Amino acid sequence: MLDTKAQAPVPGRIFPQERNGRRVVVLDSATHSHRHAASAEAAPGSEIIINASYAGVYCARLLQEAAPVAVIGLDCGIGKDGAGIAGLWYFDALATPAAAADISTLEHGNGADLYENGVISRVNDHARALGVTPGTSVRDAAALLLDAPAAGVSIDPANREVVAHGPAGHDVVCTNSIADALPEDRDTNVLCTAGHTGRSVVDYILSFRPYGFICSDGAMGREGSGIAALAPANEAGIPGAAVSAATARMGDGHSTYYDGLISAVNDLAAEAGVHVGQTAVEAARLLAAR
Repeated sequence: MLDTKAQAPVPGRIFPQERNGRRVVVLDSATHSHRHAASAEAAPGSEIIINASYAGVYCARLLQEAAPVAVIGLDCGIGKDGAGIAGLWYFDALATPAAAADISTLEHGNGADLYENGVISRVNDHARALGVTPGTSVRDAAALLLDAPAAGVSIDPANREVVAHGPAGHDVVCTNSIADALPEDRDTNVLCTAGHTGRSVVDYILSFRPYGFICSDGAMGREGSGIAALAPANEAGIPGAAVSAATARMGDGHSTYYDGLISAVNDLAAEAGVHVGQTAVEAARLLAAR
């Protein structure tokens, strides 16, 4: 038997969209998800839950109990250690699309405001694969998630994507690790990857021989060990650079490319015009055009 708390009304709950056997549920708080699940009589895996709580791990654990199709919350300014959006990766591990909206123009604890006025600022890989991107309105994101395939979406763990085309076929390719390079990258593509640039990646760089590369500096480490591979790559004729781990998420090649700021370069990259402080987008363009 459900207890009194579980049977209590769910304040602010609305159901603004429904189709394909799914519905959008808007809640003022992730803490309301238990009461909603107890009273909604909805089948597990049939709801997109939009909630005006932060998109962190604690809230993700609460929402997980409702077995949602997808989740949208607030980014709460990202916060220390990324805690405001850490639940996005929690849900990625569960193959559940999740996103967070920019809090700067929204009210905390107001689910209707989030649904009507929210704009997505951060997404996980499963949400991105369904077309939800930063800048998408929450209302439109909900519609995309309602129309998602019933079987979900398969995510390439390498997160590989051609993000820019350079002259003479030298494309810029994002992938999560230099170890995920492919034979077609050899002497052809500039790779933007998201592991450190330490000694353990030298063999990958020299064996795959990309046209150029940008990795993370891994916060440098003792004696600059996070960029130790730049010199051997230079000796092998491969221009390379690293972005500051403070500016781009390690393990996410797209973040290296879109968010990263260059923190170190080898001589060949410098000759191509790459310099410290430059955006990775511009650095990759220069490496592809050399």
